[in-house]
Amino acid sequence: MRLLISFAALFLSVVLLQLSSGAVGPLDALSGLQDGFSKTQIGFLGSAHFVGFFIGCWWAPRLMGVVGHSRAFAVFTAMGAIGLLGHTLITDPTAWAVLRVGSGLCIAGCYTVIEAWLNAKITNETRGRTMGVYRFVDISASLVSQMLIGALASVEMYIAYNLLTLMCFASLLPLALTTSVPPKTGHAPRLRPVLAFQRSPLAVAGVIVAGLATASYRMVGPLYGAEVGLSPSQIGLFLACFVAGGAIAQYPAGWLADRYDRRYVLIALSVVSLFACAFSATASGTQMVMFASACFGFVTFPIFSVASAHAHDFANDDERVELSAALIFFYAVGAIAAPVVASKVIEVFGPPGFFVFIAVGHAALALYGLWRMTRRATVEDKTPYVYAPRTSFTIGRLMKRLRDRG
Repeated sequence: MRLLISFAALFLSVVLLQLSSGAVGPLDALSGLQDGFSKTQIGFLGSAHFVGFFIGCWWAPRLMGVVGHSRAFAVFTAMGAIGLLGHTLITDPTAWAVLRVGSGLCIAGCYTVIEAWLNAKITNETRGRTMGVYRFVDISASLVSQMLIGALASVEMYIAYNLLTLMCFASLLPLALTTSVPPKTGHAPRLRPVLAFQRSPLAVAGVIVAGLATASYRMVGPLYGAEVGLSPSQIGLFLACFVAGGAIAQYPAGWLADRYDRRYVLIALSVVSLFACAFSATASGTQMVMFASACFGFVTFPIFSVASAHAHDFANDDERVELSAALIFFYAVGAIAAPVVASKVIEVFGPPGFFVFIAVGHAALALYGLWRMTRRATVEDKTPYVYAPRTSFTIGRLMKRLRDRG
């Protein structure tokens, strides 16, 4: 308990970061619709966020090595705040896309600092408990951020963006006021995407599809909600149901992945996701749309963690940090491309096309998984399944000991 209390400043910063960054995507979509942006332009904003996310994942460990943890955190927080506040100064989709790169940099950079700080302070005995609390805090804050959307959309947009900016700046205070000594900066993990391909091409396909599905839903989902007649507060609940469904799914998905061939689990999740897409595309009425969103999150959210666990089954213990970074790289590839494509599909084919687009990705993953099963056998000595956050390239350091065999 004393250890967790000592991390209270870090966890409070996580909460404030999630509240500010988790709501900006839906708020951009609703504001863009109100200001006459096209659906493709709104999707491009989501893609710009993940461009910034990728740059931040790569740059943050190197910046920490130059200026230290606290100063790096301040730099990335300032970028996020500038990106948020800039929305109130100009209403232009291209300018907003540039500003959203700043928000992506902020979330990746700040999470890198927080996770590096946690990794340096915890021991093998406290790692499991600390990671459990960390994941709980992160998911809970993500849920609350979605619920804020209705309240933010009910006020003037410049006030909404100012409120998010204040929360972003407030995330500086816990780390600035903590008496905990910042840890020494470790070496940045090398980014070797080819390592993921060498260990498991199926896992690479899985994390790309995970990026496609989750980025589309969180960045373009508000467009779908507006198209089917949801109010701003209902859109917030719609996205919160997706996150809640994904959080609930982690235990049963982990139970299956630890007991059965993970390729079967990955294929099964993709096949069930096809049914979830069909159900979501045809759902009518607010309650059914919300239920469909929760079901969709339940079957799609665990795909990244299952794919990641499958890749680590074929890795050595000293490869885990770089492999985790490589998998997040491919997740970012899918996440960058997905929002702009998904928004264009909605613009051309209407709301059902949104789920058809996601279903195509899952169908391709299921077929590829079946083909990969004919190419090689799985391993008997599997690594433990763990929920793998897609937060930074340094998350692998936190997860490494939880995956190590023996």
